Amino acid sequence: MKAIEKKQLPRAGIKKILIRGTNWIGDAVMTLPAVASIRATYPEARLAVLAKPWVADIYGLFSDIDEIILFESRFDSPSGVFRLAGKLKNENFDAAILLQNAIEAAIIALAARIPLRAGYDSDARGLLLTHSVKRTKAVKQVHQTLYYLEMVKALGCVPVSGDLRLKDRIDPAEARKTAGKFIPGKKDLLVGMAPGATYGAAKRWFPDRFAKVADKLADHFPARIIALGGRNDVATAREIAQAASAPLINLAGKTTLREAIHLIAQCDLFISNDSGLMHIAGALNIPTLAIFGSTNPITTGPLGDRSVIIRKAVSCSPCLKETCPKDFRCMALISVDEVFDEARKLLSEKKGSLP
Repeated sequence: MKAIEKKQLPRAGIKKILIRGTNWIGDAVMTLPAVASIRATYPEARLAVLAKPWVADIYGLFSDIDEIILFESRFDSPSGVFRLAGKLKNENFDAAILLQNAIEAAIIALAARIPLRAGYDSDARGLLLTHSVKRTKAVKQVHQTLYYLEMVKALGCVPVSGDLRLKDRIDPAEARKTAGKFIPGKKDLLVGMAPGATYGAAKRWFPDRFAKVADKLADHFPARIIALGGRNDVATAREIAQAASAPLINLAGKTTLREAIHLIAQCDLFISNDSGLMHIAGALNIPTLAIFGSTNPITTGPLGDRSVIIRKAVSCSPCLKETCPKDFRCMALISVDEVFDEARKLLSEKKGSLP
């Protein structure tokens, strides 16, 4: 990849840095190496992340930041943006590093009178930044973890690994306590499913097929199966639970993100659409089976040594659309048997004595 044009931030004189986090769970996971690079470059600085409430636990659990500033719903208006900027102005930040691509992030940093404002020149915001990084065609084609790392690298931050190995940051006792709260009785194997996807229906495999995979897994393994997701996934998870013959514990909409993370950390297998929970499972190095349709696994595939992607190379994919304008063939061609066979391989590798 061609080197990105650099305008580096100074190393000296920066004592307080505001990092504008990304707005979605999966994106937040993929920014973690970039946050680690900022921390490694400025080990003595105070780092604060400005983040939406629903991604705050990603930065709180998995990064070495000092403070999370919540971008609450009361700031989601033109007047609210400037109220937030006034709040940030009082914090006297020396620099803002904007991982989010939107112009709003640059407007807030400028209105907060933060003297150094750095980020990609996306969304026509280059003139609002003191340190603008050119977002090249090449950098938009790499995995998102590298996309964010290339930005901070151009700003002079030290290189760090793009690998995500987050399992060590999970408290085993808290994870076990969370599992005990939501999953009654003794479990042998735990299989998690994430049938939702925030961006749109084009990322979602069919609920009836998730249900059939759940039944086949229950027939072949001593497995407990849980469905996870947010409030928008409740109906989909309920449909799966009703269609499945095997008992399925539907936890969609019933957990916090922190609780969902600790449940995923207990899983022996995680089956998911391209979603934020998929990225969490991959980053925790849980055996992860990721079903891709409209999106591009090259740029947003799960990381981790035990992640497997199922995708059909149809001519219209990746279209990156929210809803399919055609016949949804990218998902229709993925069969129950194909997903089950890959799931069986992953479970059998983990539990070698099982069938």
